[in-house]
Amino acid sequence: MNISVLIPLLNEQESLPELYQWITRVMHEHGFSYEILFVDDGSNDDSWKIIKQLQAQDERVKSIRFQRNFGKSQALHAGFAQVRGEIVITMDADLQDSPDEIPELYDMVVNGGYDLVSGWKKKRYDSVVMKNLPSKLFNWAARATSGVKLHDFNCGLKAYRKEVVKNIDVNGEMHRYIPVLAKNAGYNKIGEKVVQHQARKYGVSKFGMSRFINGFLDLITIWFLSKFGKQPMHFFGALGVLMFMVGFLSALFIGMYKLYKLSVNQPAILVTDNPWFYIALTSMILGTQLFLAGFLGEIILRTKNNEERYKIVNN
Repeated sequence: MNISVLIPLLNEQESLPELYQWITRVMHEHGFSYEILFVDDGSNDDSWKIIKQLQAQDERVKSIRFQRNFGKSQALHAGFAQVRGEIVITMDADLQDSPDEIPELYDMVVNGGYDLVSGWKKKRYDSVVMKNLPSKLFNWAARATSGVKLHDFNCGLKAYRKEVVKNIDVNGEMHRYIPVLAKNAGYNKIGEKVVQHQARKYGVSKFGMSRFINGFLDLITIWFLSKFGKQPMHFFGALGVLMFMVGFLSALFIGMYKLYKLSVNQPAILVTDNPWFYIALTSMILGTQLFLAGFLGEIILRTKNNEERYKIVNN
């Protein structure tokens, strides 16, 4: 099979029939063998009913349904586990991503040697204040911290080699950083293609301004995990030892200074009356806790299991 088209969605009942027709037209025009996998992320409209109707008339349509809304990352995670095509195309269900881009994305991966190709919505039809400016700031920060030189990390239209999606773990809200996850997994051939962005035709956006705040927090998380995720002791342990030694040496100095004062018959305050003693003690306690955090992190890494993050019904 040439292509798997993976479409996570939430309450997109108006768009689904048109999107399906558009995808099938493009696939037939270029002679691709394909499947379309819809992942219904807990829709409460008629999206699932429409998906089942499409599935009844076309065996190439596959579907996954979540019991409730778990988020786009979980939808992609579930879809990545089931896709079978050699090239995986992801796109949103709101008709803002154009299926006409699929042949060129496919060619860039197959013939261009890329592991992943991300779309770049260079010309957008979103609100400048609410989406465009925050998006530019977000993408700048992502480039600066990750080293992945993309203009639009959050574009839903992407193409992957199958082995890429089978070897990355998209959790939390990390769908924004799939190119970074791919790079951290060793897939460095990451490209970009300017794609057509279309104004939303039906419904309303499911994302608010909170996604940018969450996005920056996730960016800090993924930056930290990319550097220390495999060896948490290298960060917490080193910082803990440093703080403990500073506190210990400070306490030792305070004690030695008190003994010196007593040895020369000079007045000296009690050690516990010295405020620097409590600063030193706090440093040792914090240092010990940081060291233990790193140690526990190492244990967790060696014993963790892949816990179920969502429940699928009507698969």
